[in-house]
Amino acid sequence: MSMDTKTAAPRASRLGITGWMLFDWAAQPFFTVITTFIFGPYLVARLTDDPVAGQAAWSYTLTIAGIVIALLAPVMGSIADASGARKPWIAAFAVVKILSLMGLWYATPGSSLVFAMAMIVLATVAAEFSIVFNDSMMPRLVSPADTGRISNIAWGLGYLGGMIVLIVVIALIAANPVTGETVLGIRPIFGIDPATGEDARITGPISAIWYLVFILPMFFFTPDQSGGLPIAHAVRAGFADLTAALRDLRNRPGILRFLVARMVYQDGVNGLIALGGTFAAGMFAWQTFELGIYGIILNVVAIGGCLYASRLDKRLGSKAVVVGSLVCLTMATIGIVSTGPGFTLFGLIPLSVESTGGLFGTAAEKAYILYGLLIGLAFGPVQASARSYLAQSIHPDEAGRYFGLYALSGRATSFLAPLSVALVTTATGSARLGMMALIVFLVAGFLLLLRTPYPAAEVTR
Repeated sequence: MSMDTKTAAPRASRLGITGWMLFDWAAQPFFTVITTFIFGPYLVARLTDDPVAGQAAWSYTLTIAGIVIALLAPVMGSIADASGARKPWIAAFAVVKILSLMGLWYATPGSSLVFAMAMIVLATVAAEFSIVFNDSMMPRLVSPADTGRISNIAWGLGYLGGMIVLIVVIALIAANPVTGETVLGIRPIFGIDPATGEDARITGPISAIWYLVFILPMFFFTPDQSGGLPIAHAVRAGFADLTAALRDLRNRPGILRFLVARMVYQDGVNGLIALGGTFAAGMFAWQTFELGIYGIILNVVAIGGCLYASRLDKRLGSKAVVVGSLVCLTMATIGIVSTGPGFTLFGLIPLSVESTGGLFGTAAEKAYILYGLLIGLAFGPVQASARSYLAQSIHPDEAGRYFGLYALSGRATSFLAPLSVALVTTATGSARLGMMALIVFLVAGFLLLLRTPYPAAEVTR
């Protein structure tokens, strides 16, 4: 079957598109304050007495979630095509995500580590499945020429939303471990007690409430596809449709190559985003306060990176943006794993071990932040432009199944990166050597993507 990826499709109003973009705004605080900068490092550094064991536990948590997502995301995408409507599924997964995030409040120091890990797994799985259904709406909402711009702007809105929540946590809740005051020089609001981890634990309920409030515009204003099969029939049809889609990939080598390349490099991206904060927490003993400030800095850069990439994507194409972003991320990863107290670039550049006092007082911490800025610049565009890369390569009628495969490509082997980090860290006792595993994934994916056509839409017989 031939396919014209530029085939006209129903387009949404500006209000409908805005509602769709606000999904990223609603969803991002979970990834910003829970998995990256606040709760994840809290689990590593404060729920356990051993940072190395904590990093391994966090990596295993991400591994379990990744395996579940890899197994079921493609089926979810095919079900989306068969059922037509996406919103009921997004609502169902929202319930799971919100309840799981609320449960993080009970992850007190000394409590069950397994409970905290289980809540993170449930929330992560629900979040990723929701993204499959949300992303598959995009080809029907905007024209192919605008997908890169809209996708990057939406991603930038997500980072802005995540940064706002992070700023609230740092300014009003997270206390400096030395002074007991927030960055504003006040005691934490609501009587929050950082000594019992409440400053980190409360990020679960905050993220849950934020998500609940800001996904509502999508439900109210964004048009949904209708006329599909009832849910029970859609599930059965989804399994059959997935099988057909997998067979069809043999006739679409460009899309297959794109999905494989993304499968490899996204492992490294996911690992870097999820483990970068915990790595710093273990190396420099950063607490919620320092991690939050670091996160704010990265998010400011990320917002600018997405906005600039939205223009680059329209001018140079989505592939060029993804390739450039991978170069930046690889350089940044080499930088952070080569930095430690008194050195950077594996000791080629010695650094002073004296602290100037105050925030990020050592030279090594400042170097880590500089490398982090490069990560902030690239990790939004590498994902937003990949999303538009696929949207330009498929027909709207098959968006669900291919965005399900897209989620699979981001998760099928996603457990390998955190698992590799966990195993190497455990075997060597070195978090730095563990993090070096991420470089392999980034470079291999980059090399595969270079040989992928753009758009990846050709059909062969």
